[in-house]
Amino acid sequence: MKQWMLDLRNSVTNGETVCEDFDAEKDEIDVVRDVYPMRIPRYYYNLIREKGDPIWMQSVPSIQELQDMDAPEDPLHEDEDSPVTRLTHRYPDRVLLLITDRCPMYCRFCTRKRMVGRTSDITERTIAIGIEYIRAHKEIRDVLLSGGDPLMVSDEKLESIISRLREIPHVEIVRLGTRFPCVLPSRITDELCNMLKKYHPIFVNTHFNHPRELTPEARGACERLANAGIPVGCQTVLMKGVNDDPEVIKELMHKLVMARVRPYYLYQTDLTRGTNHFRTRVEMGLQIIQALRGHTSGFAVPQFVIDAPGGGGKIPLMPEYVVGFDEKEIVLRNFEGRLFRYPQPTEEYVRDVREIEVINF
Repeated sequence: MKQWMLDLRNSVTNGETVCEDFDAEKDEIDVVRDVYPMRIPRYYYNLIREKGDPIWMQSVPSIQELQDMDAPEDPLHEDEDSPVTRLTHRYPDRVLLLITDRCPMYCRFCTRKRMVGRTSDITERTIAIGIEYIRAHKEIRDVLLSGGDPLMVSDEKLESIISRLREIPHVEIVRLGTRFPCVLPSRITDELCNMLKKYHPIFVNTHFNHPRELTPEARGACERLANAGIPVGCQTVLMKGVNDDPEVIKELMHKLVMARVRPYYLYQTDLTRGTNHFRTRVEMGLQIIQALRGHTSGFAVPQFVIDAPGGGGKIPLMPEYVVGFDEKEIVLRNFEGRLFRYPQPTEEYVRDVREIEVINF
């Protein structure tokens, strides 16, 4: 058995262990665990310094998860946008294909709390149906493999899925969404990287939320992927008590780029049942972006987005940098708060912008 599988078997899965190590309520943890599963790899568990710290909040069940049971289970309407089982086709040219419902860690803020670790309806048959759907729809050029965490499956099974996708001429890009580099970096082996690089272009989106997660082991995992020619991006979730602080996010972004991980998205927390206690006001995200823009490298600034409830997709949000504009000029506010004027062209446009058709994506 491979080392990462042994590491996964050694995970913390009950309140008794946490109670022995910290001043925690075993009964509360286990009550929540009966509804939403618990698994914390020992590697990640050992990063906890004290009860209630940012690592604890992301991994240890909280009774607050049971206090918003009237919230929607699937606020993003992934199931409604699913033409075949466990495949979501929301955007015209790309799809989300779920290949497992298991994760190395069951994050307490997960947008798929309704299914991860709780169901078992993802099978070889559902994956095959999803691949055939992709084959039949030539507009699909980008496939995101997710779950659960797609790296929960063996290298052999993962290669079988990727190789079948690579046989489809119109599939240009395959992406993997995984939290393994953060919560159990031993999964990112040389063998895995050597397999993946046979199927370029392969992209990996991983998930770090706090600077303390960028340990030497985590950096090593990210660098192994990068050394295999695999671009790695990070999707961070903005969470109250975890990272709702401009300086924390800036430190995280700087550590990511030092590990050759490109900050990609900063998500406003979804409206998923069991996660309301993590939500911040939207203004906090805008304040964080304003604290980053102009104060650090442009490639270290993620795009702040809300994944719109009801299946509206990701909508970017930015601080107000455009003060106003007319036919003569545009008035801009820079990162220091100073105003600048940029003159509009005086000659007639080659194309009149008023005649440009609005494209609906």
